[in-house]
Amino acid sequence: QVQLVESGGGLVQAGGSLRLSCAASGSNFSISAMGWYRQAPGQQREMVAAITSGGSPNYADSAKGRFVSSRGNTKNTVYLQMDSLKPEDTAVYYCNADTWLREPPQYRYLEVWGQGTLVTVSS
Repeated sequence: QVQLVESGGGLVQAGGSLRLSCAASGSNFSISAMGWYRQAPGQQREMVAAITSGGSPNYADSAKGRFVSSRGNTKNTVYLQMDSLKPEDTAVYYCNADTWLREPPQYRYLEVWGQGTLVTVSS
């Protein structure tokens, strides 16, 4: 199995910054795309940023110009640098990965979610 562990959430004032990290662990797997989603109270989960192993990130309109997502050198980590945070960014942020489990002679696709990390932006 594959696990995703996020870190870096917390409380910050409006205009501040936070950097979220997500690392995948497990064995016999590879990851294609990774991304960040968020869910505010009473709201549906929404995509914030998504990035393939070799491509450029895609961002939600609300994140463009303020958030930057990147993959680590091992491609099993993903980061989300959040600047100019606003109170409306308050949410639980989830890491997501499209994983491929090696089960010879084939691969099995598995979508994996992290446990979430809370980001609170005070006004």
